[in-house]
Amino acid sequence: MKRAAADIVREYGPFPGVDRVGGVSYDGRHAWLAVGDRLSSLDPASGEILGSIEVAAHAGTAFDGRHLFQIAEDRILKIDPQTGRVLATIPAPGGGGDSGLAWAEGMLWVGEYQARKIHQVDPATGAILRTIESNRFVTGVTWVGRELWHGTWENDESELRRVDPRTGKVLEKLEMPPGVGVSGLESDGGDQFFCGGGSSGKVRVIRRPGRGAATGSNSGVPVGSSGK
Repeated sequence: MKRAAADIVREYGPFPGVDRVGGVSYDGRHAWLAVGDRLSSLDPASGEILGSIEVAAHAGTAFDGRHLFQIAEDRILKIDPQTGRVLATIPAPGGGGDSGLAWAEGMLWVGEYQARKIHQVDPATGAILRTIESNRFVTGVTWVGRELWHGTWENDESELRRVDPRTGKVLEKLEMPPGVGVSGLESDGGDQFFCGGGSSGKVRVIRRPGRGAATGSNSGVPVGSSGK
């Protein structure tokens, strides 16, 4: 297993009127932040909040190329980012204990916080298709190509973990500084992660370690990045 200190390359926030950042997503241009009573759009270049959608936004956020998905207590909302309209609702697998959220090749991947699980979920029905076990609290989920990553945060220790998507075995750890937590996780589709900072009200950018010609966990699971 590879282990390294997380390379924090940028911090955004805290932002006016934001007490907590939970879920984080990326639509190819803007980062979306779940801040409790709304989803806010962040310009990564300027660090400015460009606008918000008034919707319950308590935990993980994902983007499928057209729509946002947002955990709102025990539900997952499908949202039109242009209008803010909620188009559909499905039950969240953890029944309110859900955390991270990612989109990859037509499916949602949902972290269940204290149960220490990641579920693959049908976005139309909410049916759980399979489950990956973790040995730490799951606070964020994202895919980068064939790599599955999730955030952890227990006590004052927090990490980004790359895991085998078949077995849940930990393949790589990026350790955050003491007291710096990860409450949401999203890849930009390249070499950076956006990480929600919980009650700090911040978003941090973590550099993903470089890869050689062969990338991923060699799991054979054909899943694309949630950040595209």
